[in-house]
Amino acid sequence: MNVFSTFAEINLNTLFPFELDEFQKQAIADLNAGRSVVVCAPTGSGKTLVGEYAIYKALHGKKRVFYTTPLKALSNQKFRDFSARFGSETVGLLTGDVSINREAPVLVMTTEIFRNMLYGTHIGEVGTSLVGVETVVLDECHYMNDWQRGTVWEESIIYCPPEVQLVALSATVANSGQLTDWIDEVHGPTELVYSDYRPVPLLFHFANPKGVFPLLNDTNTRINPRLDQRQRRQKKSSESGKTKGDRPESPSLAYVVSQLQQRDMLPAIYFIFSRRGCDKAVLELDELFLVNQSEAAELKMRIDAFLARTPDIGVSAQIDAMYRGIAVHHAGVLPVWKGFVEELFTQGLIKVVFATETLAAGINMPARTTVISSLSKRTDRGHRLLTPSEFLQMAGRAGRRGMDTTGHVVTVQTRFEGAKEAAYLATTGADPLVSQFTPSYGMVLNLLQTHTLEEARELIERSFGRYISTLHLQPEEEEISHLEAELARIEATLAAVEPSLLHKYEKLQERIKVEQKILKTLDAQAEAVKAAWVTKSLPMVGLGAILNLKGKHIPVSNPLPAILVEKVAGSGHFPYLVCLGKDNRWYVVSYADTVGIHGQLNIPELEELRPPEELAPKLGQVRRGNALSGSIAVQIPYVTEEPASEVVAQSELVDGLKSQLEAHPIWQWGNPNTLLKYYKRYHVLKAEIVERQGQLQEQLAYHWQEFLNLIEILRHMGGLQYLSPTPLGEAAAAIRGDNELWLGLAISSGKLDKLDPHHLGAAVCALVTETPRPDSWTKYPPPEAVLTVLAQLRGARRNLFQCQRRYRVTLPVWLEDDLVGIIEQWALGVSWLDLCANTNLDEGDLVRMLRRTLDILSQIPHVPYISTTLQANAYRAIQLIDRFPINEQIV
Repeated sequence: MNVFSTFAEINLNTLFPFELDEFQKQAIADLNAGRSVVVCAPTGSGKTLVGEYAIYKALHGKKRVFYTTPLKALSNQKFRDFSARFGSETVGLLTGDVSINREAPVLVMTTEIFRNMLYGTHIGEVGTSLVGVETVVLDECHYMNDWQRGTVWEESIIYCPPEVQLVALSATVANSGQLTDWIDEVHGPTELVYSDYRPVPLLFHFANPKGVFPLLNDTNTRINPRLDQRQRRQKKSSESGKTKGDRPESPSLAYVVSQLQQRDMLPAIYFIFSRRGCDKAVLELDELFLVNQSEAAELKMRIDAFLARTPDIGVSAQIDAMYRGIAVHHAGVLPVWKGFVEELFTQGLIKVVFATETLAAGINMPARTTVISSLSKRTDRGHRLLTPSEFLQMAGRAGRRGMDTTGHVVTVQTRFEGAKEAAYLATTGADPLVSQFTPSYGMVLNLLQTHTLEEARELIERSFGRYISTLHLQPEEEEISHLEAELARIEATLAAVEPSLLHKYEKLQERIKVEQKILKTLDAQAEAVKAAWVTKSLPMVGLGAILNLKGKHIPVSNPLPAILVEKVAGSGHFPYLVCLGKDNRWYVVSYADTVGIHGQLNIPELEELRPPEELAPKLGQVRRGNALSGSIAVQIPYVTEEPASEVVAQSELVDGLKSQLEAHPIWQWGNPNTLLKYYKRYHVLKAEIVERQGQLQEQLAYHWQEFLNLIEILRHMGGLQYLSPTPLGEAAAAIRGDNELWLGLAISSGKLDKLDPHHLGAAVCALVTETPRPDSWTKYPPPEAVLTVLAQLRGARRNLFQCQRRYRVTLPVWLEDDLVGIIEQWALGVSWLDLCANTNLDEGDLVRMLRRTLDILSQIPHVPYISTTLQANAYRAIQLIDRFPINEQIV
């Protein structure tokens, strides 16, 4: 049957027999106009409807749609939902380890799978994988913020052919306009459809040991005044010392859940930021019964039937709580069991699910209430407050459309955070998207196989990160423009000036400064010689000696002629001199204040001359003279100091140079000092502009430099010859992993070729998984054959580590052999219950480790230049490992 025929006559009213929201109508209109759209709206507001319309529209036009999600679990869920809506023959699934109906018109996949498809052709061209594809839906597009996966979204948007329509579905972010503008720039005409409307409005509450209270005021703009006053009183009491060392008390978990039950606020998702915390929470509610009699009977029937179908899974610790309407949902839980929990919760049989925040990432589990147990969490960089986006993502799970008139968000008092922090997060808008674009070996190798280096650079520089950097660096670009304008004005001013003359004038100025320094030095030397002579001669002169005075104890600018009248005891080895100046003033000075001795004043009146009685024998003392001293003072001769011949010659040289400066031809263009100022500013500006432009280009070319660093590492390790991938490079390009080069080195080395299939699986596990926790253990020892092979790979690993360190590349190079015995034993047929009993790893961790191993094993047969033996062993290892519950059933 032609799957398209079913959709030939469908119209909008038939598709959605209910009133659409305005943002949904707008998005549909944009899609019908052939434009791509970014739909940015709160969680639970109905964004998925836009994606569904894109599917109907494509099927109506006998085209295909790719629907991408960030998580395999979400892809599985969408596959089930779309199969039910559009028909199982119409929908396919690709998630790396699962391939169902891959030629279907509607193909659901992880975003990474879509990006990998685009690698196969020249970027911008429609390759065979995209033939007939009208639209690509990028669900949960805000995952661009994810530091591990964000690059995949940017690459998908950059590489997607312009003729393919993009539908980007995102939770609310602060810079949705920037995201839209970027997609419009790198892909094609794109419209933003933004909405902050929630069909089911949220009410925020705060739980403390006294009850559950409204968190915000009547206008939902600030903290509830009553809670604010309470916190102020607690703070004041603490500061007064009455409760020194105490912290606010947290309500018990059982109390909070009981309050929710009494207020008819169930079912609820209760977010706790650790697996252990979730498991412990279930144990704390060991006596709480949340379901009625009929619900309990339904639960028992459903759970017992599930366990009968899947007897070989170890979930006994959770079954009792499930019978009472309580469950857990985190990465440590077996995926098939998590899916069962999701099913029961959606049907209203499970009343409380204790979950880590990963549940907020797109899984469809609508609840009446979400409880956020703490407003801070532990990260690799320490303890920190939740970001507004993290808070809103969890809060947005509250409120079931079509079932609830209001969704409830409950924040809980802890020892460290209270109502103030909760109100801040509840009233703060979402964070902006931040680019996480990071080149990888696979990106480098795949681009260089189909593009020139220049084309690769153009693609790298189209990233969202580069776009955001350009916006952030606009002030710097504007400053450079201002500097360039100033430089142009100075160039115009100096255009007529002959640079050589300006240079000579500057040199002449510099020489005058040098010669003036020499003159000053010669003058000082002459003064020093003279002062030494005076100091030596003073002890031998007496009454009437003619002196020239100048120094810190003489308040005159020029040497003052004076006669020595007497010497008095001083504070050091030398006496003080009491002198009568030609200005008829008496001075008490030191030897250092005497700059010349010029003979003797021989007049009879000197015999009668005496200092005034009020003149104290202290340095710096000055007193007026009388008539007698005045008659003598007028007879003191002026004596001119003769400068040394060297001083005279140097002074004449300086004067001559100054004359040349005043007569310099540069004056015809204006004041030389002003011109020199412009000239110096010109060179400073040029240097500053070059420096700023260099820094700007360095910031803008950050990702390109990372790309070039990866090229150098690939060359060093033998993956590239100049810019052409070698056989090792082609092998690495065919692999998808955390470090494609490392996997390529290991797989192409030949070391794995002779391993038996169960040992090959164990060795691959060592190459791709990290030990989940430092205290992880297993009773299964690593097989010797695997340890021998891994030891042979350590040299290559060390070389790659050293090379990456040299170029500041931090991609992981795993070689963890502690837990690989688990893979061997599973491949040899050990039961799931026995496997779980022989390790302290959570079931979810075991599944993840086995699936990552399977993922690489499934890629090995498609790696070029490997032996047929390795290909065959990889196929056999897959058959051994891919059994329930690892090969979880999707339908």
